[in-house]
Amino acid sequence: MTQHDRSLTGMGACRLCSGPVREFFDFGRQPVSDAFRDPADTSPEFHYDLRIGVCGGCAMVQQLTEVPRAQMFHSEYPYRSSLSSGSRKHFEAYAHHLLDTRLAGADPFVVEIGCNDGVMLRTIGGAGVRHLGFEPSGGAADSARAAGVSVVVDFFEERTARAARAEHGPADVVFSANTVSHIAYLDSIFAGVDALLAPDGVFVVEDRYLGDIVANTAFDQVYDEHFYLFSVTSVRNLARRFGFELVDITRLPVHGGTIRFTIARAGAEPSAAVTERLHAEQAGGLADPATLEAFGGRVRHARDELVALLRGLRAEGRSVVGYGATAKSATTINYCGITPELVPYICDSTPEKHGKLAPGSGIPVRSSSAFAEPYPDYALLFAWNHTEEILAKEHAFTEAGGRWITYVPEVRVI
Repeated sequence: MTQHDRSLTGMGACRLCSGPVREFFDFGRQPVSDAFRDPADTSPEFHYDLRIGVCGGCAMVQQLTEVPRAQMFHSEYPYRSSLSSGSRKHFEAYAHHLLDTRLAGADPFVVEIGCNDGVMLRTIGGAGVRHLGFEPSGGAADSARAAGVSVVVDFFEERTARAARAEHGPADVVFSANTVSHIAYLDSIFAGVDALLAPDGVFVVEDRYLGDIVANTAFDQVYDEHFYLFSVTSVRNLARRFGFELVDITRLPVHGGTIRFTIARAGAEPSAAVTERLHAEQAGGLADPATLEAFGGRVRHARDELVALLRGLRAEGRSVVGYGATAKSATTINYCGITPELVPYICDSTPEKHGKLAPGSGIPVRSSSAFAEPYPDYALLFAWNHTEEILAKEHAFTEAGGRWITYVPEVRVI
């Protein structure tokens, strides 16, 4: 094991500041969320304790167990950002924004941490701008390279960042979407950003927002890859701890509620948006144990309602299938105890998942084409954060009398 691949089970101290961490919810034993298994694979399945707590010192919500990174991100990691039209449009739009602003100078250079299949950098590269993506998952990196993206198949950390600086020079922008919260060892990440970033450069991080997760009882946003759940307060404290300043935030609708955090070197002034959100989080008690324990109570209620609904439909002879074999569906399925008897299969658009079994539950994953062969009576929408896109795509299902089941922000049939 490396220094980044050790278990932290049972720790009561913050991974970042060593402050006291108070556990507020236990999701029980969980599998690796993207470990879709071949039906012929009879080897023992890796499980870990999914428990989350909040630090009394820096307000960071975090898991109490670190899953080894090699268990999550490897050559067979199946997620591809480009498969969602919504994600493609989002990242293309932001790439054009960067090209018009921070990358508009002479010979700019941008680095992306966790570039996946190059969904953003392909637009940057297409404009002739120097760029470099870090992507430890070989399959996703191959897809990025095939799209013309310059990519390093490795983890971003101080060692690899220094190597990139030596070869390419300083970066005007270091960008990362839905990745930084996955990384427990943020000390090395910030040391790498410090080594790589130009004096007036910015570190831009997009990640799911704790405030939206709590407000919407989006409990499935808690899974192995989401080691941290970011608030503006905790990210401000995080940035300052490593000699940076949170200077701006932008709330985004993607993934059920995201914030784009813009971080600069110490001395830069925070925007009014940062100050306002800090005050709102304090007034709303976002980091208070009582707020988070109330969230836990709503999670238990949602579990009970969802299972009762599925069992009732099965007793009535109604057919239900899953839609979207997402990473976050692993938490829903395994925490709620959803079995193949309740949901016989899940339809998904990712070819790498077809013919595999969902982690933990063993529910088969089929291609999206199986959804209409024939249509079920109900579809359990695991990919609820893409509801608008999915309902538009599957309008024939609704027109045929099909009903959708969702559980965020509450269990309901639509």
